[in-house]
Amino acid sequence: MHIKADLGAVIKAARIKEGIKQEKLAEMVDVGLRHIQGIENEGNCPSFEVLYKIVRVLRIPADRIFYPESAIKNPQVEEILLMLYSCDERSLNIISAAAKAALEGQPEE
Repeated sequence: MHIKADLGAVIKAARIKEGIKQEKLAEMVDVGLRHIQGIENEGNCPSFEVLYKIVRVLRIPADRIFYPESAIKNPQVEEILLMLYSCDERSLNIISAAAKAALEGQPEE
């Protein structure tokens, strides 16, 4: 596994998914365009501070960076997980009840 290349690919995919151009991401995390290009295309490793900002701006789940082998393969599940992080306690209770009801209603295998 090429950790540097994988990191760049994860960041690039998340940036594209969010509809953010490299120039804008560089501005948002307070680095130069060349720095972002180096991370995405050349396997350069960002400092922890820059990586932290990129992860936050692009809403990349930390597991995707630190445990890429465990990455969720279903984009719909990943999208739902990201939305869950924005929910308050009441919303989480509603979602939990709905998920339990949906699971109970599934046909047995």
